[in-house]
Amino acid sequence: MQDWLLPILAAPFLGSFLGVLIRRLPEGRPVALARSACDACGTPLGARDLVPLGSYLALRGRCRACGAPIGGFHLAVELAALAIAGIAALVLPDDAAALWLGCALGWTLLALAWIDWDHLYLPDALTLPLVPAGLLATWWLVPWALAAHATGAALGYAAFRGLALAYRRLRGREGLGQGDAKLLAVAGAWLGWQALPQMVLLAALAGLGLAGLLALRRGGLDPAAPLPFGPCLTLALWLCWLQAMAS
Repeated sequence: MQDWLLPILAAPFLGSFLGVLIRRLPEGRPVALARSACDACGTPLGARDLVPLGSYLALRGRCRACGAPIGGFHLAVELAALAIAGIAALVLPDDAAALWLGCALGWTLLALAWIDWDHLYLPDALTLPLVPAGLLATWWLVPWALAAHATGAALGYAAFRGLALAYRRLRGREGLGQGDAKLLAVAGAWLGWQALPQMVLLAALAGLGLAGLLALRRGGLDPAAPLPFGPCLTLALWLCWLQAMAS
């Protein structure tokens, strides 16, 4: 079997787990222990109802027990996880270790981005482990760059925390959350301090595009409306890491 095929086959199953994680983690519910059930009738879902992609298509988007429509959330997460694996396989087809790391990073960042979009919240349970994971990945793939990546983690956190404190003092309200600072520490651990300016610029451009889309949707731009920056940071981080691994 080709090295790139296995992550693609695994992606929908990981996406199914991520969907549960995204829904339950912000609510403090058990992620792995509680059984899934229909939101409409409460009927527990069996194994044949939980096949990623296949169950939704076979049931035509409806509950087997009550016939109520099933929301497309889990299908969307599974497709997004599959897209992450597909992109990583295209960029890193000949490096199995980097490919799996790229998928794992992308899937975790997908969960963080989705949670931040829905709740304006980046959970430490997902963010903080990515810092040592990034340093371990660096030690494994490019051990000579470990010092630059450790420095990047510290500088990334310090830069965004300093910016957040300065904004709060000048404007009297929060501009960047602590979760964003921790996510930039993650970026430093995975990319190294040298790549942080490029990554932040890419995230800022994505943020401007997102703000424009939201302004069109809302019929105008509200400067006081919160804008989730996590999705922009996660996208920029993942693309920059893939680029670094491919070069």
